[in-house]
Amino acid sequence: MNFIETRGNDGNRPDRVSFSQALLNPMASFGGIYAPQEIPRLADDFLAEHLHQDYQSLARDILKVFEVDIADDLLESALATYERFDDPANPVPVVRIGDRLHVSELYHGPTRAFKDMALQPFGVILSGLAQARDEHYLIMAATSGDTGPAALDTFRNKPNIKVACLYPDGGTSDVQRLQMVTEDADNLKVIGIHGNFDDAQAALKRLLGSDVFRATLVERHTQLSAANSVNFGRIIFQLIYHVHSYLELVRQERVELGDKVYLVVPSGNFGNALGGYYAWRMGLPVEKIVIASNANNVLTDLIQSGSYDLRQRRLIGTSSPAMDILKSSNVERVLFHLFGAERTRELMRQLDEEHYYQLNRDEVQAMQELFCADFCTDEEGKSYIKEYFAQGYLMDPHTATCMKAHASCCNQSAHAIVYSTAEWTKFSPSIANALTGETDSHDLDALKTIAGLANIPVPERIRQLFDKPVAQKTLVDKEDIEQEVLAFL
Repeated sequence: MNFIETRGNDGNRPDRVSFSQALLNPMASFGGIYAPQEIPRLADDFLAEHLHQDYQSLARDILKVFEVDIADDLLESALATYERFDDPANPVPVVRIGDRLHVSELYHGPTRAFKDMALQPFGVILSGLAQARDEHYLIMAATSGDTGPAALDTFRNKPNIKVACLYPDGGTSDVQRLQMVTEDADNLKVIGIHGNFDDAQAALKRLLGSDVFRATLVERHTQLSAANSVNFGRIIFQLIYHVHSYLELVRQERVELGDKVYLVVPSGNFGNALGGYYAWRMGLPVEKIVIASNANNVLTDLIQSGSYDLRQRRLIGTSSPAMDILKSSNVERVLFHLFGAERTRELMRQLDEEHYYQLNRDEVQAMQELFCADFCTDEEGKSYIKEYFAQGYLMDPHTATCMKAHASCCNQSAHAIVYSTAEWTKFSPSIANALTGETDSHDLDALKTIAGLANIPVPERIRQLFDKPVAQKTLVDKEDIEQEVLAFL
């Protein structure tokens, strides 16, 4: 299968590339990214045939539908990374928390967040391709808290790979920060920046699109790629768990094969929701994709009114920091599939230059046929955490944002799947505050509080973080990121 550019071709790049080429070089003409030239359809009997197959088999066969140009042995090594999850046979448990409400728990991997679902296999494939080509790669990543730990974990000591990970100082939880700054492998560099995630992501995109930076890397015999979801190598693995979660409901006899469900997704950079969109376009029975936001509700405005307006907005720090994002990169792929490359290029130019765009009436209608959206304040989220804990379910603040969107956007007589993106251990102070009212607690104190209330242990891999030495101490202004990366190389 070929991949093409979301903003059209500038005449200096190939007008279409293979999956491996898009994975190794994810940035496209005019600052765009790559998307599949055609979205494949699952065979009519695909879902029925996979009802009694494991997750790895499902993943393998979905990748075959995309005709990815990855050698079978490398693909098998990538899929074997799911052996590192709590239950390799079922790495994504789907738990019923209401009559027709279910939670797909995506956080049972090594770093306790949903980014493991894609980055674990992605890291094996990218490193394998680099070795096969006898090339060396710098992998850039910008994180609001979960991508960083997952990328560092998957690429740790991988041959032919170095990683530079950018994170906003003060913009992650203590656990997320410790997962990054305690990494001590020689091929990993963690860079804290004075700024927010949008600053980190803007720096990442600027470097990925810079011919001068690339030329400097080539002088050092190094190629450039990215671990963020601008890379379709991430997205292709994210769509798999949407199909799996639906099949889990059928296996649990909650729905019958063919029944439509709502997918309720906490959204920041829109990669998780985009995976659901692709799964739907491939044939998954979906009623609508529900986009849950926090107080940074730019996606709510986009879907409700067609307005993407950053002119008067400032990023708000919330208790769901992985969603503290204003420029959601993966919306671009939806715009491309709905409205084409020329219109996407126009809209993204307006956003980059004027910090604003407005969809027309027909375009808004097209978006609303696919998506519904709502946002949740921190106080509302705390209420949901407390309410569901009283009913026996412990959720993190990102999952809590979905509860309001589920109530306002979903037909309550239909089944809905909420996607839980992080384990409770990643955001313990916010959860402890919701459950007890305690404030200003450190992560370790909050972890112990919650563990006592829920009668569960603090996972050892999380507790150990507080005893590990800090190996990554770099903190710079955003203007100095490029210099710091080159010094690392």
